[in-house]
Amino acid sequence: MSVEAVQVPVYRPFAVQVSRLQRLSPNFLRVTFIGADLDAFTSNGLDQRIKVMLPLPGRGLLDCPSEADWYGEWRAMPPERQMPIRTYTVRALRPEAGEVDVDFVLHGATGPASAWAEQAAVGDEVVLIGPDARFPGPTGGFEWHPPADASCLLLAGDETAVPAICAIVETLLPGRRARVLLEVPTADDVLNIAAADGVRVTWLPRRPADGSPAAARGSLLTAAVVAAVDELAKVLQPTSARVDDVDIESGILWEVPEETAHRSPSGLYAWFAGEAAVVKGLRRHLVLERGLDRRSVAFMGYWREGRRSD
Repeated sequence: MSVEAVQVPVYRPFAVQVSRLQRLSPNFLRVTFIGADLDAFTSNGLDQRIKVMLPLPGRGLLDCPSEADWYGEWRAMPPERQMPIRTYTVRALRPEAGEVDVDFVLHGATGPASAWAEQAAVGDEVVLIGPDARFPGPTGGFEWHPPADASCLLLAGDETAVPAICAIVETLLPGRRARVLLEVPTADDVLNIAAADGVRVTWLPRRPADGSPAAARGSLLTAAVVAAVDELAKVLQPTSARVDDVDIESGILWEVPEETAHRSPSGLYAWFAGEAAVVKGLRRHLVLERGLDRRSVAFMGYWREGRRSD
């Protein structure tokens, strides 16, 4: 292996500009970024996570880290010069065109990313922290790798998981049995997904089109997952292994089966992402209450209500 290959960082900053804005729905905005060196940007998984570094008012990108140890450089800066960082999913990558699509959930000026996206315009500059295609080893940053022997897939998440789940669904082959449950803010946030035969997609708007009162966050998703598990109960093989509950107050909820021991003892593979307390409840139901083998379940708390995302 050459010295140059060894020195290539796994993740690094990519300076980009907004080239297109597409309002997908009242609460989803697709931003297409372009950059001179995005041909070296790569996405190794359908739920590939990246960081978006946002400009500081009055300083723009002046304080953007430029070294391989971008995180160490960022942490060493005074707090007032630390550019806000948030985690997003690569919705689409076109390296030959030097383009990356990222879908933003809009929720007003409640956070730096949503506030930026609400006012975004063509030509605006940000920095993406993403995998370098020249890195010789695995880059990680993605969790979708279901076992080949899974007879059924169950994917569920709130609006923050919609970009990742949509990207996954669009690659599922005809005949692959899958249930997909997506909770979104309003009925107008239902997006078009190209789903193959055998893939059943259910949208769960908290505020329905008929104007009735909005449902509590996570309530529709939880009820739909419980119903789906009841429907799929015939493929489940319970386990007697003891699994402790998770404390989301002192840590994050992020549990993904090891790829080296990847198999689906139950026949079902579940992939859940979204607000941590809701995901914790789903985990408890499947693993602790229904006895599903933990090797068959991936749980990711993307965010925690009332707390900063990153």
